[in-house]
Amino acid sequence: MKSTFSLLAAILLFIACSSPEKYDVLIKNGQIVDGSGTTSYVGDVGINSDTIAAIGNLAGAKGEIEIDATGLVVAPGFINMLSWAVESLIEDGRSQSDIRQGVTLEVFGEGTSMGPLNEEMKKEELSMQGDIKYPINWTSLSEYLDFLVDKGISTNVASFIGATTVRIHELGYEDRAPTPEELRAMKNLVRQAMEEGALGVGSSLIYAPAFYASTEELIELCKVASEYDGMYISHMRSEGGRLLESLDELIRIADEADIRAEVYHLKMSGQANWDKYDAVVAKIDSARAAGLEITTDMYNYIAGATGLDASMPPWVQEGGYEKWAERLQDPAIRKRVLKEMTTPTNEWESLMQAVEGPEKIILVGFKNDSLKYLTGKTLAEVAGIRGLSPEETAMDLVVQDGSRVGTIYFLMSEINVKKQIALPYMSFGSDAGSYSIEGVFLKSSYHPRAFGNFSRLLGKYVRDEKVIPLEEAIYKLTTLPATNLKIKKRGALKEGFFADLAIFDPNEIQDHATFEEPMQYATGMVHVFVNGSQVLKDGEHTGALPGQVVKGPGYKE
Repeated sequence: MKSTFSLLAAILLFIACSSPEKYDVLIKNGQIVDGSGTTSYVGDVGINSDTIAAIGNLAGAKGEIEIDATGLVVAPGFINMLSWAVESLIEDGRSQSDIRQGVTLEVFGEGTSMGPLNEEMKKEELSMQGDIKYPINWTSLSEYLDFLVDKGISTNVASFIGATTVRIHELGYEDRAPTPEELRAMKNLVRQAMEEGALGVGSSLIYAPAFYASTEELIELCKVASEYDGMYISHMRSEGGRLLESLDELIRIADEADIRAEVYHLKMSGQANWDKYDAVVAKIDSARAAGLEITTDMYNYIAGATGLDASMPPWVQEGGYEKWAERLQDPAIRKRVLKEMTTPTNEWESLMQAVEGPEKIILVGFKNDSLKYLTGKTLAEVAGIRGLSPEETAMDLVVQDGSRVGTIYFLMSEINVKKQIALPYMSFGSDAGSYSIEGVFLKSSYHPRAFGNFSRLLGKYVRDEKVIPLEEAIYKLTTLPATNLKIKKRGALKEGFFADLAIFDPNEIQDHATFEEPMQYATGMVHVFVNGSQVLKDGEHTGALPGQVVKGPGYKE
């Protein structure tokens, strides 16, 4: 009897050992680029539920879903270090323009964040909404992110808390320093956000009212984020005339607050500043050699996009949009603004002065339907139509549109763009929303970076121009930003990590969006998985909405 049982046990063991391993999803024969920067290899990936279960040679394994990735790159999902999809995801959670490029995590928070909000801020946000309308039923930043997930989104989301938002919460739009009590309240807001999962503190210092914040104020906020191992990330006070001084400020904040720091969309704005590249890199390298963790991100274009507020002095914008528009209708104030808009200065950052002329400024985002016919025209063209100077036209448009007017400025050098891509600490962000080519999104135009930033890197700069190798590019799209942000179990193809994957044809990956016709999806991304769910299949969106909130290192249950 004993020998019979032994024989039966042996048979069962043999069957168990010889039966094929089974996975929910099995991706076979792909070029594995795991995010580490090391040489790629041909292999397989097995996914169970939302997790990468196995990587390597999985010959004989079976999957409920099997994908033959022969000839395709299998990489971790990409991290968009600077996303403005905060409203576009409310309108359409599919995140079409980013998913079709392999983005699986949108990171928000350049200066402003979708919380914390007080009642006055909610009223203002509602009044300033454009084509996308939505109720504001949240108060904290974490409540907003949960709202997105509950509504349904295809990408994961994370956010910095905006230094500007915290300032408005306590001071409104006043040009003054906070009182000790107000600063204490601001720091408490940062503390709450960090414990709820914020990644750190984000600033955007060329705009009012962020412009009014002192270095010391920012250091105090960053000291709180540092307690939770957060990051300080900044659109610096200047990317042009005072670029080096602004970089000094960021480095000082990193040093005195003992915090990691990143430069948002590194650039040398305006032809007069293009030759500052070497000095900028030397300053960053020196800080890193001294032990500070300074990193950078960028978008892969020679034009930026913001609003006409970036062409007007910050003092005229004090008090918020209503006060700003009211002042622009006062003849005496208007005369002073006109003079300052046309007088070179390093006291504030004027993007209109940084471009070569008004023909290098494209108007792309209007709130008022009666002005939407101007979408896509240059400021020079509209000024010519109206018979006014570009500066007067800009002031009129801000008043008439009820907004700052979305604007593209041609500012950068292609040579510098290529050199920046090769920096070892460079990651990437679109600095844009994620849109569909349908519905309400057709009412505006956009910077092509919203549709092509990541595919442009992999197609134009990696495959065609060989600025950096493929493995390095994937590292900078995945493991590097995930490491900088201290995000757990994302940004790499590793067993036990979340199954966020981008699977693409390296010979076909391509951006198509142009400044003239920006609303064109990139091509060449074949499959995308987010948390183990297939969101893109054979280049088409599946409609899946598996996105989750990604928490920062200070998160407390």
